[in-house]
Amino acid sequence: MLDIKVIRSNPDAVKQAMRTRNMDADAIIDEILDIDVKRRKITGEVEAKKAEQNADTKQIPLLKKEGKDTTSLMEQLKKLSDEIKVLDSQLSDLEKKQTDIILSIPNIPSETTPIGKDDSENVEIRRWGEPKNFDFEIKAHWDIGKDLNILDPETAAKVTGARFHFYRNLGAKLERAIINFYLNTHSQHGYEEIMPPFIVNRSSMIGTGQLPKFEEDAFRLATKVSEEDYYLIPTAEVPVTNMYRNEILDGSKLPIKHCAYSACFRAEAGSAGRDTRGLIRQHQFNKVELVKFVDPETSYQELEELTNDAERVLQALGLPYRVINLVTGDIGFSSAKTYDIEVWMPSYGRYVEISSCSNFEDFQARRAGIRFKHNPRDKAQYVHTLNGSGVAVGRTVAAILENYQNEDGSVTVPEVLRPYMGVDVIK
Repeated sequence: MLDIKVIRSNPDAVKQAMRTRNMDADAIIDEILDIDVKRRKITGEVEAKKAEQNADTKQIPLLKKEGKDTTSLMEQLKKLSDEIKVLDSQLSDLEKKQTDIILSIPNIPSETTPIGKDDSENVEIRRWGEPKNFDFEIKAHWDIGKDLNILDPETAAKVTGARFHFYRNLGAKLERAIINFYLNTHSQHGYEEIMPPFIVNRSSMIGTGQLPKFEEDAFRLATKVSEEDYYLIPTAEVPVTNMYRNEILDGSKLPIKHCAYSACFRAEAGSAGRDTRGLIRQHQFNKVELVKFVDPETSYQELEELTNDAERVLQALGLPYRVINLVTGDIGFSSAKTYDIEVWMPSYGRYVEISSCSNFEDFQARRAGIRFKHNPRDKAQYVHTLNGSGVAVGRTVAAILENYQNEDGSVTVPEVLRPYMGVDVIK
């Protein structure tokens, strides 16, 4: 969430930042400022009345010692107490209203995030690898998967519904091999492996910015097992980031780096008709996530390194890709800056997102209460959080099937996966 001090000190800059995100937030910012004025006024009144209450309370034993009547003073204290209760209630209501509104406002884009309306204006940074020129008619990954009996959306549609898949035979083994390869690679480069819960509470979803803004895209459990609502995670970012919710971290331990495999669950509200075939846009999919907690002074250097870590596994797999810098109109709600990594998909004739690497600065940390100190006497300050897909597993399967397909219908297994698979070719 945004710092109220930033909104208060420079509301016009915040309004302009929201405009670059295609959001007219003028009325919302004005409402926040109006509430802030009322809140600060009431806070001053409460503090004044409490000071008066404390002073009067100290007078009571002195008056009694002198044998004087304290009835009038006791009545005054009772009146002050009642007035403070009323003001505290008003203050609580205003603070909740202000917080709820601020939670609905996205992050301010970084100065290094290009200004642009939508994804058509994203800026390509670099490419790696050359797309293969096939001398035969290529097939889409869903057809390859069906022909090899390794992808089975029809049975999944019967068992569950649309946008689900059964992985079968070497398809299941390929998925598992990719997960293990990703986790092993990232662990070798300083990430602590985490196996998180796949269910989180509402506070966790608020902490990373999924709620309250994107309630319609979340899978909320109908079964009540506590007073808080439970949700299936849309990404391992949610549980891993919230591991440190309301904690003060040891600054000497930064950066903290975690990698985590999880299933991910997304309603994909509003995406009807987009990539509905194959593995690109599923309600349930597997992903390996990279999460960092870093010192604000180094967070943008850490973003570059995080992106390189995600690129590393694609290079090892020999999959051509490009890196793009998202414009202000395309970055996610919580992000200040995002690089997307897009893998080449031959049947699409274009690059398709396979990883998104973002710096959230202190936006998530402020929502989740994650701070750090370099020394015990220091004032705690908010960490910067970063995360990125390291990378999406189902989309990797799709990319391998398409980029490594052979004329006879078989698929060559990338060399780095062969020790995990035990085969060189899927046929």
